[in-house]
Amino acid sequence: MRVAGGFTLIEVLVAVLVLAVGLVGGTAMQLHAMRARQESALLSTAVQAAAAMAERIRANAGQRPVYLSLDYDAAIEPTPAPPRSLCQDTACAPAALAALDVYELKRMVRTSLPAGRARVCRDAHAWHAGRLRWPCSAAPGAPVVVKIGWRGKNPDGTPLADDDSGVVAGVAMAVAGVAP
Repeated sequence: MRVAGGFTLIEVLVAVLVLAVGLVGGTAMQLHAMRARQESALLSTAVQAAAAMAERIRANAGQRPVYLSLDYDAAIEPTPAPPRSLCQDTACAPAALAALDVYELKRMVRTSLPAGRARVCRDAHAWHAGRLRWPCSAAPGAPVVVKIGWRGKNPDGTPLADDDSGVVAGVAMAVAGVAP
């Protein structure tokens, strides 16, 4: 009668291989979850900024041309120039308030989004082939749209880019209640 003496070397190697495959799979899943969380946080920040700017445009609709001039890319203008008045000590004229609103959005995009971009324009067709695009139609009756995006990455780590500027537009919010 023969008594089993323990595990063979092959059984141990197979067990280690199965464990290694499980650990690699778990690590990949964790990395994917972290990347999805980061993208979700950026999207949430962009939505909040677009909504805030839409409200500011609605509240100061008489200064629409100041807002419509906003086309900011943090990679081109890393530090936005502050407006003449920061409206801290005195009452602010509507034009100065609009300039401050534009500056605040630029600062938020620069500090919160990786090489972000923001644009306010008239655009009747913000979406093209299922993708949000930066170019604007600028048609007189088109709705005012706030577009915000950032330079993201694909799951494999390569830069995520579009054909227009390299910055993928992530959020577009129409400003309701602003007359053409």
